[in-house]
Amino acid sequence: MSSLVLPTARLELVLQTPAETLAWVESLPPEVRAEVSPAWVERVRQTPPGDPWALGFVVKELGTGATAGGCAFKGPPDADGVVEIGYGIDPPFQGRGFATEAAEALTAFAFSSGRVRTVRAHTKSDNPASERVLTKCGFARVGEVIDPEDGPVMRWERGAVAE
Repeated sequence: MSSLVLPTARLELVLQTPAETLAWVESLPPEVRAEVSPAWVERVRQTPPGDPWALGFVVKELGTGATAGGCAFKGPPDADGVVEIGYGIDPPFQGRGFATEAAEALTAFAFSSGRVRTVRAHTKSDNPASERVLTKCGFARVGEVIDPEDGPVMRWERGAVAE
């Protein structure tokens, strides 16, 4: 089975295998790795290759092939058609709009699946860059919620646009 690739204007989001996803988590600096959901890591361990809802995507810069970061869904769409995205761009690649492209590509993929009515994301209060990404991608701030793993976060959502 060929790997799923989500192309953008300047990037490719390449679906990783479970082993690649777990190796990426292990490669993160300890303070960043501490932010990764243990429940998500456990789901990855139990996921067969090729599942875009459970496995991470590596963000590669077109032209250079350099790895610029990663992104993922935090699980499959729920019964209400809601799926959550997460993304991170490595410091040397930040400030170039790559997070916006990655978030938009995940959102477009989710809506094109026919299984998603709402894409959700959470930001911490000290992350204005992520808030700008979501605003550019058409997300609306819904309000503060308590995430079981991250504590107080700002919830953002974007609904599917009727064609």
